[in-house]
Amino acid sequence: MASSVLLYLIRHGRPSAGFAEAQDPGLDEVGRQQAEAVAQELAALGPLAMLTSPLKRARETAVPLEAVWRVQARVEQAVAEIPTPTADPLTRSSWLHQALRGRWSELPTVYQQWREQVAAALSALTTPTVITTHFVAINAAVGVATGDDRMICFEPDHCSCTVLEVADGTLRVVTLGRQRATRIL
Repeated sequence: MASSVLLYLIRHGRPSAGFAEAQDPGLDEVGRQQAEAVAQELAALGPLAMLTSPLKRARETAVPLEAVWRVQARVEQAVAEIPTPTADPLTRSSWLHQALRGRWSELPTVYQQWREQVAAALSALTTPTVITTHFVAINAAVGVATGDDRMICFEPDHCSCTVLEVADGTLRVVTLGRQRATRIL
């Protein structure tokens, strides 16, 4: 009988700046409170292995759970935010806004490969793991798991927990995280 593993994808807490304002903001006060709350919600599950995006908002979201479990999240580039064609905040925001309205198959190959790398990194995990990551990365994983080519399959709220299962190297959605129409740009 094949074994399966549960993955808990946590969207980072509310950042101190938007996508068009800063490249790598940390959390604002509400975001820190959200991170504390999700740590308390998940505390009884662990300690589990933890991965985090290298970006400040995801890294800071992991800190309260690291403290509760007395573990350190491994920084994993594969669960970072989607790369953008430019570092200029306004151009970046405009590009993302347009891209999110479409499908992965409409984007250049580099973004389709990024999506597959997110899914491959998650599918390779062999122990239950909490991953602090980003809106687009969670959507990429859910899209692969459900066969949905849309860039936005659902809208995970800040510090919501989406649970995926890995069985035989394949992702499956167990539960989608709490949703809220959040402004991501």
